[in-house]
Amino acid sequence: MSVSGPEGTTGGMDLLGVAFYPVFQLLFDPDGDFLADIEAKLTEARMTDTVELYVSKALAIGLITGLVLWVVGSFVSYTAFAVGLVDPNALRLGIPVPDPELAAFLRSLAVPTAVFIAGLVFGTIGFAIGFGSLLVVPYSRSSAREREIDMLLADSVSFMYALSVGGLNQLEILRAMAAAEDTYGEVSREFQSIVNETEYFGTDYRNAIRKQSMETPSEELSQFLTDMLSIVNSGGDMERFLSDKKEKHLRTAKQQQEMTLETLELFGEMYMTLSLFPLLLIIILVIMGMMGDSDDRLLYATVYLLIPLTGVGFLVLVSTVKQDEPGDGYLRPTDSSDRLETESKEGLLHLGLVEGFVGRYTVFDRIKGREGTHKTLELLKQPHLFFKRNPLYTLVLTIPASLVLVANAVVLGAAPTTVDAWIARPVWSTVIWVYLPLYLTLVPLAVFHEWHERSRTAIVGKLSENLRKLSSANDTGQTLLESIRTVSETSSGKLADEFDVMYAKVNYGMSLREALIEFNNKYHIPRLARTVKLISEAQEASSQITDVLTTAAQASENQDDIDRERKSRTRMQVAIILMTYVTLLGVMAILQTQFIDVMAELVDSGGDAGGSQAGDMNFGGGVDPALLSLLFFHAVTIQAILSGFISGYIRNADIISGVKFVIVLLSIALGTWIYVG
Repeated sequence: MSVSGPEGTTGGMDLLGVAFYPVFQLLFDPDGDFLADIEAKLTEARMTDTVELYVSKALAIGLITGLVLWVVGSFVSYTAFAVGLVDPNALRLGIPVPDPELAAFLRSLAVPTAVFIAGLVFGTIGFAIGFGSLLVVPYSRSSAREREIDMLLADSVSFMYALSVGGLNQLEILRAMAAAEDTYGEVSREFQSIVNETEYFGTDYRNAIRKQSMETPSEELSQFLTDMLSIVNSGGDMERFLSDKKEKHLRTAKQQQEMTLETLELFGEMYMTLSLFPLLLIIILVIMGMMGDSDDRLLYATVYLLIPLTGVGFLVLVSTVKQDEPGDGYLRPTDSSDRLETESKEGLLHLGLVEGFVGRYTVFDRIKGREGTHKTLELLKQPHLFFKRNPLYTLVLTIPASLVLVANAVVLGAAPTTVDAWIARPVWSTVIWVYLPLYLTLVPLAVFHEWHERSRTAIVGKLSENLRKLSSANDTGQTLLESIRTVSETSSGKLADEFDVMYAKVNYGMSLREALIEFNNKYHIPRLARTVKLISEAQEASSQITDVLTTAAQASENQDDIDRERKSRTRMQVAIILMTYVTLLGVMAILQTQFIDVMAELVDSGGDAGGSQAGDMNFGGGVDPALLSLLFFHAVTIQAILSGFISGYIRNADIISGVKFVIVLLSIALGTWIYVG
């Protein structure tokens, strides 16, 4: 273990951990497998706490939480007996006691025993929650790091191969990989540990690689480091090794994607069953209402609680499998110029390069004022371009506008404000309170988000093709800059235009590396960032980087294949979800028109014909047809919102991309209920 006691580390320890350290010593074996496993996960999660301190803090939180819930449980149970919610006479085991005095004594112990047991149960649950929730953190972080490392490993190996082709030796490759945190995230941090071991602790880099291979959370990276170590020790061909590993991990990425898609197909089938469960429950409750045995609260709970919980739970389940692309897409090299650093910060509240000069001379203050005025005028002249780059900023305008619209409707008396008014006009009340605000908020967001995504897709759509062209041009003897000009002149599309801009920037004095980084940060697509990082690092070593460009093209084509497969397979999952919703909507509409409305008409006609029998037929006297119409409409509305967001997340791993599906499904639901409701 890393520490045998709290002595010597008290300054860095949390007071709770220090206070409960004796409890830790009493309960745990310092050399046990349990603590060894937690220590390994703390290392994999890159958490700095010692295992003794961390478990001591977990014990402290668990015991405190358990004690609080013990008191709460005891108080609640005692109050339940005191106010008569629970009858003490009901606490009997049925054991015959012939002695009346003994029976009376046992009855007197019933309530204290029940209170004690309730407190014990609550306290145990509290301890489990407090202790377990803290212990699960390193496991969760380790799993998240493993997931990101596995996703980025193929591109990371391609990057190292490109550096090797460029002539860098083993140590230089390790340092370059450690410095590429802006692109390769957790993989780069693993190499940072290797570099830090060699530079600050004097460890031989072979031993540092061996140590990191044992501490990394990823089995794939551990195997890669172990194989790399064997090549280093044997003096083998590192370039050939990296080339073989690049091919292997590109295949592994495809296989991993295949497994993910198969899991999503299983989830799609699960969703079809889960989403129909509330519908079946509603039908059962309606039939029970006809028999006079239903409770309206069960209908309310099904519509407003069970349906949302089912959708949200499924969305959380999908998020555990669906792989978001790691990174934000920005390149932030440590040796970048002031221009690149300020450009990455530029936005509504940062005016760019001039911010670094404000305060030195008054002229810079005036320039900042003029720059702010200029940007404001540009925003007012072309607000659509701003919202295209920042779709979420539409909510700043649309949400207040929606609130004003609803408030005006309330003031003018057009919006129902009571439950009875809602039930009397279910379609209109839902439209004015729900549909109009949602349309006003979601439609602009969907339009600008789709515009934004299409502009980014236009860049990566021809990336593989243009990389192949760059490689061919570079292979003829042209420099990378000349190759960029050749491709811009012989190609079409947005990427070719950007190549032309890069060529012009370099001709006006900017370095090619900075031009590439500016181009990447303009679109900040993680996939594009990895490609640009690969090329920008390699071109500094040599202008003849045909193999590097071929590697970048190969990695891009591999990503294209993965994306095509993902779109093809997820299209079926989205179709299943949408058809499940349409089925649910159709059943609800039929239930409303062919069952509820018909039964209501029979009741009305029976009441006119006379007789108490017709009066008894009013759905058991417990269910109002107008209320059912409102609940059904709200059920299909909530289901439309959830199904839309789930479809978008499955399709693109982006919750906002589901907005367009939400709008379509809401429109179908509204059109249907205007007709049937």
